Amino acid sequence: PASPEYQLKPSPPVFPTAAAAALTDAPPDLLAGETSGEGSVEEAPPLASNIWRTWERLIEATKQHQKEFEQEFQGNVDYILLDGHKRSAFPVKCPMSNYSKEACLQRLAQGLLVYTVLLKQVEREYPDSSILREIKPGIPLLVAQIKEKVGRVPAPSSSQEEQLLKQLDSPDTFQRRMTAHSILSHLRFFLIDGKRAFRKWETPRRQKVNPSA
Repeated sequence: PASPEYQLKPSPPVFPTAAAAALTDAPPDLLAGETSGEGSVEEAPPLASNIWRTWERLIEATKQHQKEFEQEFQGNVDYILLDGHKRSAFPVKCPMSNYSKEACLQRLAQGLLVYTVLLKQVEREYPDSSILREIKPGIPLLVAQIKEKVGRVPAPSSSQEEQLLKQLDSPDTFQRRMTAHSILSHLRFFLIDGKRAFRKWETPRRQKVNPSA
């Protein structure tokens, strides 16, 4: 049977209109119930408060996704099953050991641009999603802030965008909705991993002096 419509309670915009105009592999245990520490209050790295705040706001905007998923499917589908609906097109976190800071930030920005395309599939299934309303202006803002550090970041071409969305399509309503939820879930962990990596790059000396900071 078709799933209930995706209903989210309205909430105040996370990203002000003016700010918007100015411009992973997620492990199964995280999907089951993430404990990544992204909800804790952290001090923004020096000289990076704007980009840090944008990252925090995006993560906050996706915080209720698991709860909304469980409400929609009324406990009949486990959230952890979204990992099985991951597609090869989903960007994954940057392996820090093999990349420089600049290369990894560029890869993160490219991944966010791909997620911008993937979110069109989410919008097709859930046009009234309040999560989507919050993150759509925030992602371009974060990409623009990363570009200030690394320069030009190539976006998917129109043909690549068309191919990405074609890979996500399905005649089955349930499969399309699971794919849409999988996009939101993996985007959340991509953002969490990116924020964690950015913090390590921006505050290496501070962490060495005071590991508990």
